[in-house]
Amino acid sequence: MIIPQEIIRQKRDGKALSAVEIQGFVTGLVDGSFNDAQVGAMAMAIVQQGMNVDETVALTQQMMNSGDVLHWPDLDGPIVDKHSTGGVGDKVSFMLAAIVAANGAYVPMISGRGLGHTGGTVDKLESIAGFNVQPNKEEFKRIVKDVGMAIIGQTSNIAPADKRLYSIRDITATVESVPLITASILSKKLSAGLNALVMDVKVGNGAMMTEMKAAKELAQSIVDVANGAGVKTQAIITDMNQVLGNSAGNALEIKETLDYLSGEYQEPRLHEVVNALACAMLIDAGLAKNKQDATQLVSNVLSNGQAAEVFAKMIALMGGPNDLFSVPDKYMPVANVIEDIKAPTSGVISAMQTRDIGMAVVTLGGGRLSNEQEIDHSVGFDQIIHVGNKVNAGDVIGRVHADSNESMAAAKNSYLNSVQISNEVNMSTPIIYEHILPR
Repeated sequence: MIIPQEIIRQKRDGKALSAVEIQGFVTGLVDGSFNDAQVGAMAMAIVQQGMNVDETVALTQQMMNSGDVLHWPDLDGPIVDKHSTGGVGDKVSFMLAAIVAANGAYVPMISGRGLGHTGGTVDKLESIAGFNVQPNKEEFKRIVKDVGMAIIGQTSNIAPADKRLYSIRDITATVESVPLITASILSKKLSAGLNALVMDVKVGNGAMMTEMKAAKELAQSIVDVANGAGVKTQAIITDMNQVLGNSAGNALEIKETLDYLSGEYQEPRLHEVVNALACAMLIDAGLAKNKQDATQLVSNVLSNGQAAEVFAKMIALMGGPNDLFSVPDKYMPVANVIEDIKAPTSGVISAMQTRDIGMAVVTLGGGRLSNEQEIDHSVGFDQIIHVGNKVNAGDVIGRVHADSNESMAAAKNSYLNSVQISNEVNMSTPIIYEHILPR
């Protein structure tokens, strides 16, 4: 018989939990035999004492198996996915899934909504008229098989144990735990029935992990645990000290995605991240022999339009229009007020407070501070000029999209306060810091 307080005592005293004890804890999360106080105490014990890799693998697998786990017996190619720890302007998933699917892999991507200063993949897709982020399981599997990719929102049947644990962690100051973050991310991701996973761990002033040491610790934990759970995984640590791409905001980021996939405009730092993650996915999926081979495959499907075709087909099959690339403004909301943001002085953009720009999008109405909040898909920033660029006074360094003149003025002010212009020419930070492989 599993006694909650005895499992809590074991972890409180710094002892490793057995697979049976971890199974008992996860069962208790689902059936309520661990009450909220006991779950909070257990979470705090894990925060204080940590978990080794074997414990974290067991916790991940048990939480994954607490709900639906997808199986793909009728697919004839590798099943791969990517997960990002989140940032501002991070629309990588759309380009990446289309590129990898166009090269013969299957990408069943289950994504979340935005909370706090980071945007949500699902919110961005919902800026497209008619797009259904919650198809049933059979429809989701059919679209993945037909198109090669589908991006949907999380459902209550995916890792329900994690849903309860996270809700209690959120109110008991126990979110900041590498084993718990690892198990939370992977229990949901691995439930998609993957053969390979690539993690994009963001670091910088717009990321969850602001310091490199913490980012490396999380990346290594995710890589070790996912591989321990039987899914080939690597992580790439990427920069989030400035907005990724040239837009931040739901419809604006979809528009940038369309421009990227059609070849109209590919912001260099964004392209470097997309290419690095796509190459890692193609190599781990067995579709490319090496980085050079993978880079050529990425280039091919972008230049011949196959990646754009895949993305367009997914949009149409999931309830959106079949001509989104041709007339995006017909199907996505346009803000009431659009105004240029001009450099107040001449110099070089030397720094960007990325989190503050993300919060400015939230304040405009483009994000939420609670799960129930409705968002305005039209608002945000675009035409963003990046760190390292020289500007003259009066040059456009961004553009604000707002619902009213009042909110526009406030957002414009926030943006200008978030961008530092100096006389010194500082080298721009790299976008790719490190690849993390299993130990």
